[in-house]
Amino acid sequence: MSKSLSRADFCRLSLSGLVGAACQRTEAPQKAPSPSPAPPPAVAAAPTTSSTPTPAARTASQRLLGSTGQHVSMLGLGGAHIGKKDKLSDDEAIALMHAAIDGGITFFDNCWDYNEGASEERMGKALRDGHRQKVFLMTKLDGRTATAATAQLEQSLKRLQTDVIDLVQVHEVIRMTDPGRCFAADGIIGALQAAKKAGKLRFIGFTGHKDPQMHLAMLEAAQKAGFEFDTVQMPLNVMDAHYKSFEKDVLPVLQKRGIGVLGMKSMGSGDILKSGVVTAQECLRYALSLPTSVVITGIDSRAVLEQDLKLMNDFVPLSATERESLLARTKSAAAKGEHELFKTAQKYDGTAKNPHWLERAEL
Repeated sequence: MSKSLSRADFCRLSLSGLVGAACQRTEAPQKAPSPSPAPPPAVAAAPTTSSTPTPAARTASQRLLGSTGQHVSMLGLGGAHIGKKDKLSDDEAIALMHAAIDGGITFFDNCWDYNEGASEERMGKALRDGHRQKVFLMTKLDGRTATAATAQLEQSLKRLQTDVIDLVQVHEVIRMTDPGRCFAADGIIGALQAAKKAGKLRFIGFTGHKDPQMHLAMLEAAQKAGFEFDTVQMPLNVMDAHYKSFEKDVLPVLQKRGIGVLGMKSMGSGDILKSGVVTAQECLRYALSLPTSVVITGIDSRAVLEQDLKLMNDFVPLSATERESLLARTKSAAAKGEHELFKTAQKYDGTAKNPHWLERAEL
């Protein structure tokens, strides 16, 4: 999300009634093998009491991650925002991550290429002194070959200061050639399977934001290879429902196959808000009302964190009437994808701008 628009607007909005989600939470949280924990117990209060969840609220804010058996916080802390040095100092970023953990946000997102590695480095510092055991840690790799992916993974492990990453995902499946490359004999999938066997990662997924047909092609390639992804990350927002819809085309497949759903771009990195037809709180409420395991969001200030924690601890799903009203209101603005630039332009295509990331572990 754009810091200049989406998060600033988000912080100014009233959170009265701001919450929504639909998910399965009937099972009691289970303790995961080290280092990824079961839903954490109550911890010391965060600096402001409004962000401190009760034990019941903390449990209610957990969701099951597909078929992994892991419970994770419904909101995830995005690694891109936390690594921006023009917004946060190292100390500020670390304090913000600690406050997020204390408040119950325990799904941490990252990527090998975010902020030229600074995002992983900061997160690694924040996860020292026992904090690593309190989070479910995810990062993403760009390399399409086994050699590139293995080298990138080793760099990520070093930056994150951990021996094992809970979830590693293939980043930016945004080309129809990606599935073939990933599942080739010398592709990234084989490297991730080897790393999992070696105990360096626990679960495997993929991400993408361009076209649902690319996601479906990746899922088909996995099926043909006798492989099943643990998670899939994709844009889920109120405008996606009208144009090249991941919600309509991919989400049902993931639900049927028991794959964990990671939502992103609930506000289209701020572009959706520029339409003027929907508010930040409506965007978030819509995304959280879908059957997601996690909705990953950018958190770059204490004010944003406080708003997100309130959202997570108090949420109520959209009613059918509210959902229909939102979809009707956004239909015209969403029709051509002009507010979902991650689908219609290269603005957010990091590996298109840096194709060497696909081939080597060099930023």
